[in-house]
Amino acid sequence: MKNFVSFLMILMLAVSCSPQQKIADNKENTTIKPEKNEDGEWDIEVLDSQYDYFLNAIAQPMNMYSESYLKNKNTFLVSEWNSYYFSGRYRNVIESSIDYNPQEKYGLKFEYKLYQVFAYVQWKYGLKMNGLSQTDVR
Repeated sequence: MKNFVSFLMILMLAVSCSPQQKIADNKENTTIKPEKNEDGEWDIEVLDSQYDYFLNAIAQPMNMYSESYLKNKNTFLVSEWNSYYFSGRYRNVIESSIDYNPQEKYGLKFEYKLYQVFAYVQWKYGLKMNGLSQTDVR
């Protein structure tokens, strides 16, 4: 009887230590999609409190860029970001893909905020993004 109880306890310990299958299903709906705000403008929301600090204190001001320059950079950077996401590289930093259509006219403010997301990730996490200009790499 003593051996049976010991065996049962070891079996329960082994079962409780087995990996959960629900973790793998978490990747299904992890896409960042641009959305229009109440004013009808495209907007992106970043849920990291340090992003606002970065945007106001560290990032280059918006008037340093043209919309076409940012659109070209964002097209390349989104492609690079999504390739990292789908390949599984940098999983600790990149947790979602980005749904970005280069044919859509998002506006300067949105393009600027999206570009600064990539600069912020490099600033905070050290993830080198090849599409960033050298003036934005700090």
